[in-house]
Amino acid sequence: MVKEIERAGFPVVQMCNLIPVAKTVGSNRIVPTISIPYPLGDPGTSKEEQWKLRYHRTKVALESLATDIEEQTVFRV
Repeated sequence: MVKEIERAGFPVVQMCNLIPVAKTVGSNRIVPTISIPYPLGDPGTSKEEQWKLRYHRTKVALESLATDIEEQTVFRV
């Protein structure tokens, strides 16, 4: 699905914690997340810390959409 959307001219970022799977299915822009049940947060931390985690990873994902790439790229968080 990701490849078809990008063929139509829309950049896509996949946020996931299983990076090898994202690479296998052909995602071009990959942003690592924290875990499967809590991809953008950690319920063991304070609400402020969770907000910081979510804000940062979402920012990285948005920046990746504006980045020109030539091959599959895993963006650092």
